Amino acid sequence: MKHLKSIFSLILFCLILSACKSSNKTIVEDDMINTWVEEDDNMPKNIILMIGDGMGLTQISAGMYRLGNQTNLEKFPVVGLQKTHAGDELITDSAASATAIATGQKTYNGAIGVDMDTLPLYTFLEEAEDNELATGLVATSTIVHATPASFISHNPYRRNYEEIAADFLKTEVDLFIGGGKKYFDNREDEQNLLEQFGDDYQISHFVEAELEDIIIDPDKNFGYLTSNKDPLPVSQGRDYLLTAAKKSVDHLAKRSDKGFFLMIEGSQIDWGGHANDMEYIISEFIEFNTVIGEIFEFAKEDGETLVVVTADHETGGFAIQTESTMDTLVGSFTTGKHSGTMVPLFAYGPGSEHFAGIYENTEIYHKMRQAIGWSENKDNEK
Repeated sequence: MKHLKSIFSLILFCLILSACKSSNKTIVEDDMINTWVEEDDNMPKNIILMIGDGMGLTQISAGMYRLGNQTNLEKFPVVGLQKTHAGDELITDSAASATAIATGQKTYNGAIGVDMDTLPLYTFLEEAEDNELATGLVATSTIVHATPASFISHNPYRRNYEEIAADFLKTEVDLFIGGGKKYFDNREDEQNLLEQFGDDYQISHFVEAELEDIIIDPDKNFGYLTSNKDPLPVSQGRDYLLTAAKKSVDHLAKRSDKGFFLMIEGSQIDWGGHANDMEYIISEFIEFNTVIGEIFEFAKEDGETLVVVTADHETGGFAIQTESTMDTLVGSFTTGKHSGTMVPLFAYGPGSEHFAGIYENTEIYHKMRQAIGWSENKDNEK
């Protein structure tokens, strides 16, 4: 009997070993639990991170109902939930949350790319540059606003916009598109930063040309400022996000054979939440949903791109009330600020399997690094 058990065990081991080899997977012992781990052939070349600022489940639901009970997020096979709290408070702001996503470390509200002691942290975008990937930032806020700033700047306070703008000169970011021209060329120190980018950059803005009319030089980095300060809401005529997304992907794909990292923010979903304005939220989400669909189709055709869609936090404590119908929504709000609820994450493409489950927002940084095959940093100080 013992002899038969030994033979059975040997056969079972051989079958498992064969399955591992045929599926390009290995078994790793982790705390006495066997865990399946995808091998290197499932690594993405590109990562596109899309952040809907203030986009909780209700914001998504309201937009979904307005779109006939469907959204492009339903195309994403992997769904997770992330915990948004800051390092110093339960309710996070955009700066602390974006810094956590960009660096893998919790920090205090208001912090831009720095830790709890205001020491600069090495961001995912900076590491992408050091690994010779092309990099880009796109936002429907100013480009120096909290979320894009946290990937490229290091500042103790999020509203130091002119200091944050100056940090753009310290990087080799391949592309940036967003508002906030005044922080570059109408500054208190009277510097014109737009003139300091040099010959390596093609810089333009809304006064000179429409974004859709610009032919981007593939041999240069590109910067475009869409407004003097805050861009308009989409309901008032702002229409550049889809164009910016298409041009960004096209430009970054030409800039490096090693791949690219692009962050796209649908910034004003958050502003609708702060205003307790359901129609503002829905119109901004619908635009963001269109861009999500465009990026999804690119990734599906490309086959080498990981797309991650998430939020930094929920804004407004937004709820859809009992008297609502599919065609007529009635919303309510508990606050004009942020709430502490978890927010969803959606992933598609090679490496997307890492993003299922419930985890801290800091894990998004680590999961992106794991997906693209970078060794883990023990010390993330810049």
